[in-house]
Amino acid sequence: MPSLSCHNLLDLADELPPLPPPSPLRLPRVMAAGSPSSPASPSPTGPPRRVIVSHRLPLRAAPDASSPFGFSFTFDAGTVAYQLRSGLPPSAPVLHVGTLPESAAGAASDELASYLMANFSCLPVHLPADLHRRFYHGFCKHYMWPLLHYLLPLTPSTLGGLPYDRALYHSFLSANRAFADRLTEVLAPDDDFVWIQDYHLLALPTFLRKRFPRARVGFFLHSPFPSSEIFRTIPVRDDLLRALLNADLVGFHTFDYARHFLSACSRLLGLDYQSKRGYIGIEYYGRTVTVKILPVGIDLGQLRSVVSAPETADVVRQVSEAYKGRRLMVGVDDVDLFKGIGLKFLGMEQLLLEHPELRGRAVLVQIVNPARSEGRDVQEVQDEAAAISARVNETYGAPGYTPIVLINRPVSVQEKAAYYAAADCCVVSAVRDGLNRIPYIYTVCRQESTALGDAPKRSVIVLSEFVGCSPSLSGAIRVNPWSVESVAEAMNSALVMSEAEQRLRHEKHYKYVSTHDVAYWARSFDSDLQRACKDHFSRRHWGIGFGMSFKVVALGPNFRRLSVEHIVPSFRKTDNRLILLDYDGTVMPESSIDKAPSSEVISVLNRLCEDPKNRVFIVSGRGKDELSKWFAPCEKLGIAAEHGYFTRWSRDSPWETCGLAADFDWKKTAEPVMRLYTEATDGSYIEHKESAIVWHHNEADPDFGSCQAKELLDHLESVLANEPVVVKRGQHIVEVNPQGISKGVVVESLLSSMVRGGKAPDFVLCIGDDRSDEDMFESIVCPGNNSVRLPATSEVFACTVGKKPSMAKYYLDDTVDVIKMLQGLANAPSQQRPWPPAQLRVTFESTA
Repeated sequence: MPSLSCHNLLDLADELPPLPPPSPLRLPRVMAAGSPSSPASPSPTGPPRRVIVSHRLPLRAAPDASSPFGFSFTFDAGTVAYQLRSGLPPSAPVLHVGTLPESAAGAASDELASYLMANFSCLPVHLPADLHRRFYHGFCKHYMWPLLHYLLPLTPSTLGGLPYDRALYHSFLSANRAFADRLTEVLAPDDDFVWIQDYHLLALPTFLRKRFPRARVGFFLHSPFPSSEIFRTIPVRDDLLRALLNADLVGFHTFDYARHFLSACSRLLGLDYQSKRGYIGIEYYGRTVTVKILPVGIDLGQLRSVVSAPETADVVRQVSEAYKGRRLMVGVDDVDLFKGIGLKFLGMEQLLLEHPELRGRAVLVQIVNPARSEGRDVQEVQDEAAAISARVNETYGAPGYTPIVLINRPVSVQEKAAYYAAADCCVVSAVRDGLNRIPYIYTVCRQESTALGDAPKRSVIVLSEFVGCSPSLSGAIRVNPWSVESVAEAMNSALVMSEAEQRLRHEKHYKYVSTHDVAYWARSFDSDLQRACKDHFSRRHWGIGFGMSFKVVALGPNFRRLSVEHIVPSFRKTDNRLILLDYDGTVMPESSIDKAPSSEVISVLNRLCEDPKNRVFIVSGRGKDELSKWFAPCEKLGIAAEHGYFTRWSRDSPWETCGLAADFDWKKTAEPVMRLYTEATDGSYIEHKESAIVWHHNEADPDFGSCQAKELLDHLESVLANEPVVVKRGQHIVEVNPQGISKGVVVESLLSSMVRGGKAPDFVLCIGDDRSDEDMFESIVCPGNNSVRLPATSEVFACTVGKKPSMAKYYLDDTVDVIKMLQGLANAPSQQRPWPPAQLRVTFESTA
């Protein structure tokens, strides 16, 4: 059971390994926290500061002997972390947090940190070289990156995929904790908005939440999120999921990625999501974690300036002249396993094989960006690309004609833009990719280039269906990159497509790209982050759990834990007490195989019933025969079965019905429908009660069971529309009950009976754990909604099990706490009247 703990005590039992010996680098706190000379200081009156956290700072470092640091620094305008500034409020200060560019990592110093803070609003995080290597090149690039792209490390020799190494995972956590330590120096948690970028910092939300329970944190995953079957192979899968859930807003490129995340939350943590007014939310310990779906756009202004530059126009003319009379296709990819460069070349080979008329005319120019990681896999990708291109060129090439032009050297932004502008078609054949903006860039370059005259703009994109931007480009020719024949056919379709169709497809793409640029993406995410955090200050927050299991509980200001010390004084001074207890999930754990009550439960209930001032009831949805058998040892215990359809006040009293007409002909209609879904849903079953019929799917596949439950609910509501019944969906169930039956109704009936008998309860304790128990809470917390009025002096305690939004004003953590609470009440003797009476005490004292 997770322990309650204040967040500053968690480090006492932290499971994580210690960081390497502390670096002497410390940014002076006065400077970091808001020196007037720092442009990133939070403004006391303006918009809140935005803190953008990424693995690398958006800076370029060039060797400079004249600089006291050995490098001169400029912003890297090509990074997403820098480009998103264009979508943030202009008056909001922006602070970037990350590691220095790789070339300048050795130049870290206090003086450099102060310089970057003052001149670039950049706060560097220093990681020792060995820690950074193990964190980035070890765990991130050779374990998490392949796995997020569906490559399982089946053996140690798997290309690019290392097996899970706990030591590397600890390095990953240590690096994330170093980021949190640096943020702690400068963060104003009640004012700043923190936006974390990508999987390198997956654990950072937990470390931040541990230090600042009310921190406003957004996280955007720029890589794919794999299906739950893949994600569940990670040994620390729960830790990583909980880390994402410690953010307030989690962003993904596509619905597929978000769906996989939601499925993992459901299957691993048992969390369901709800969609309300266009927003997807996961209820997590009283907090609503919002899920956002929107691909990252491009920096339109920056790209237009590059395309319109005179040097770009010159290169466009040179490329067009070099490939005059030929159909030019272009591809630009990083060197990694998932970009599908080899598959693209095989597609080109198949194209020339099947379409001899294109030999001598079709050319594929492939620009290869420098590799971002180290390892044997990078070299093998390069070797494979070189071997296939050499074979194709040898087979189909001719003097003056090279079918595949492989450019494996540094290429300037202007030269890339020139190839985009001159190409008739762009080919992206990645087998799995998240952030890939190449098709967007190609579309804008074709639109904005004037070097080829004023002819109507046109373009064609051959795009892998496994790329993050694929859903947003509906005019692209989508292909399965694993099918070489499909890639070849798509290339051919692009080359023979009419100019009119090319223009239509181009216009469609350009309209989307120009209106959904990076500024739009950043503005939308920033707006949703503010909305997701709007209730932070109206709730109380505290932390529970240790290490990576840490989480924050957020509850309303009047919602608190029910303690024995708080309830016993009220219990002692009252004379007519009503104690209402749900069964499953309240006095017995839901996970228990044997659902019968334990001897401990029987004992504590009997002790409570022995007090003549107590009326104790079990209020359950279970059948009366089952409950009668289980609680036979409890002579004075009252039972309300089947949500109150049957009630008895003690073991020897007769069962009473609620008085509704006992016409259950509707079961003949409902049962065949439920049987149909039971046969189609493995792990489901039907429970028959005298007044109700229930379809259970708690042992079925979570996703399929939930889907079938929704369908069954709609089906039953349709066929039973004219029957006097209510179809309800609960936790892993779909239930059909007669109208007018609920736990709230039976509680009102019990209260009414006690009032009529002259024993109006002056103490009411009601404990439950699920949706059906909310009716009980409402009937005692909101007495104005029913006909029974409790005395004004009554002590009322409505208590839910688990920390979650509820009509109850109190909560207990689990069934263990419930039993301890009941034992505390059973051990609390009633308050005795003082003896001697006051008037006699006066006489005795005066006599003495």
